[in-house]
Amino acid sequence: MHQGSGLRYNRVMSEITREKINQAAAMMTASEIDVWITFVRETYGAEDPVVGLLVEGGLTWQSALLVSRTGRKNAVVGAYDADPLVESGDWDQVIGYHQSIKEPLLAALDALVPADIARPKLAVNFSESDDKADGLTHGMFRLLCRYLVGTRFAGGMVSAEPILRALRGRKTPSELARMAEAIVETDRLFWEIGEMARPGTSERAIYDQVHARIHDRKLGFAWDAAGDPIVNCGPESPIGHTMASDHRVLAPGHLLHVDLGVTKDGYSSDLQRCWYLGNTVPELLRRACDVVVGTIRAGFAALKPGVTGWEVDAAARAFLTSAGYPEYLHALGHQVGRMAHDGGGLLGPRWERYGQTPFFPVECGQVYTLELGVAVEGYGHFDLEEMVVVTETGCRWLSTPQTEVWCVVA
Repeated sequence: MHQGSGLRYNRVMSEITREKINQAAAMMTASEIDVWITFVRETYGAEDPVVGLLVEGGLTWQSALLVSRTGRKNAVVGAYDADPLVESGDWDQVIGYHQSIKEPLLAALDALVPADIARPKLAVNFSESDDKADGLTHGMFRLLCRYLVGTRFAGGMVSAEPILRALRGRKTPSELARMAEAIVETDRLFWEIGEMARPGTSERAIYDQVHARIHDRKLGFAWDAAGDPIVNCGPESPIGHTMASDHRVLAPGHLLHVDLGVTKDGYSSDLQRCWYLGNTVPELLRRACDVVVGTIRAGFAALKPGVTGWEVDAAARAFLTSAGYPEYLHALGHQVGRMAHDGGGLLGPRWERYGQTPFFPVECGQVYTLELGVAVEGYGHFDLEEMVVVTETGCRWLSTPQTEVWCVVA
């Protein structure tokens, strides 16, 4: 491939890319930001998470994707990356350059911001709380600052976090349709896991079978493939982001827990399911299931537009602890989209490690997980995870919730 070539692109932007860039333009017309800048280079291997929502493929040289308060969409990119953006028809102006982006970038900013605005606000992609809004590298930030020295744009940069949070979070109907397809594929894999689960089956055997079927069906992994799925067999298996083991195997009376996410057509699922190896579910395990299901339902009932994420988490947490179980040591839920962990607001407690994400208000169109588990002594860990989409009045299930312990014949 020619150094700097735009041949990595598809020739025409996908339907969803077009929806998202137009969504971004509409958001900008309602904002107080003059220009939102996504400033990147060599996106292959070190991509700003928002790039995939705005262009198909990648960008090689220093590039600036600009969306103005008037809704105008301009791109300043290396000359070899320009043609696919022009052919897409989704950018009002595509400016290619050869030697330096500085002058064409400054000219583009001047053209987008009326001359009577002395101190324009430029939103760039940095955040202290949201990793998916923190795509501007420190080096590129310094470079952009240097390019703006001596212009009216110097010193005018603010965080684009609110724009990015809205753009990633407010799912279009096309995005929701693709997520629904990813959930269908995940449910199919769960059914197959139940069929292969037998005494003596190792965590690794289940993991390997799931990987083989994901590859055969040309699906992707919703997070790092080395840890997707997470498989836990019995009470000795550590819960968390663990690796499947050859040595931990299923036995009668064990719980099997699987945390699995796939991607299909660019969108992800993230679900957890549990099985019991035996014909009759013990009362201790049945009660644990009822409490986990009830906690998820408490979060579901609290989730609606306008509430903050910590309030939803608090409602679920209160249900769990009132039933006599210790609180879970993580957030109740996170947003899902292109990735299993898709950034934005979090349904989590007001802990320092979560920054400002639990304080963001819930918005219509956002997709969240609702997830937690409890340890059941002698059996293992009973964890469930569901997916929901926020509606105008509350939320609705995207996944079909597991509401009872699934049995596998021992």
